[in-house]
Amino acid sequence: MASSVTTEVSPGPAKLDRRSARSQRLLRAALSDLIGEGEDLSRITVASLTERAGLTRRTFYTHYKDIPDFVAQTEELILAEIRARIASLAATDLAGLYRNIEALEPAPGAVELLGYLKRNGALIGALLGPGGDPALAPRIQDIARETVSSRMKTGIFPGVLDTFFDYYLSYVVAAEMGIVCRWFETGLAESPETMARIMTVVAFVRPGDLYGKPIDINVPAYGMKLLGLNMARPASENPEAKEVVNG
Repeated sequence: MASSVTTEVSPGPAKLDRRSARSQRLLRAALSDLIGEGEDLSRITVASLTERAGLTRRTFYTHYKDIPDFVAQTEELILAEIRARIASLAATDLAGLYRNIEALEPAPGAVELLGYLKRNGALIGALLGPGGDPALAPRIQDIARETVSSRMKTGIFPGVLDTFFDYYLSYVVAAEMGIVCRWFETGLAESPETMARIMTVVAFVRPGDLYGKPIDINVPAYGMKLLGLNMARPASENPEAKEVVNG
């Protein structure tokens, strides 16, 4: 029988009766149990899932076509919850963020996002883990990029948008996702409040800060200089441009 697991994912647009909602909770709990015990997602069958959940296969097929459909619908519900919380987190401005850091407080919305992840840690952790779905973490990163991209561009020097900003955003999102994955790997030991503070400050750590020897870099000027050098590079030194010139 599947162990109890908290899943705050909503049942979707159609209003489900209590029995149906319970069945889906049991199926999600069974999924997290099986993966947590070392079973690979690709090898989980309808029979093994329903047996662990204590349900019939008929009940499963009432809601899903097969295991991939079940996983896809489960992940869509999770991603919708994450998207809403990232949007709330992205709504803060730099002035508010600086005030929170000065007060040793996390970024607004961060605790709510991490709290959701921890409350649903068994299921989300299983899907993010080695036996889960390798496409889930990149999908979360895509949501973060899409959600915060336009907001992060507000007030940025025009010359550092384009390529430099794209790489910067990729770096930030990948780094924050790496912290989240590490949190799951270590058993979600820290509270959402602690993790929110860590993730709020870590993006502002400069090279040398942890050694007491910070390096101050004028990032906008550096980014524009890099882009300027790249744009001014002679065609003879640019393989792609040289190929075009030579026809």
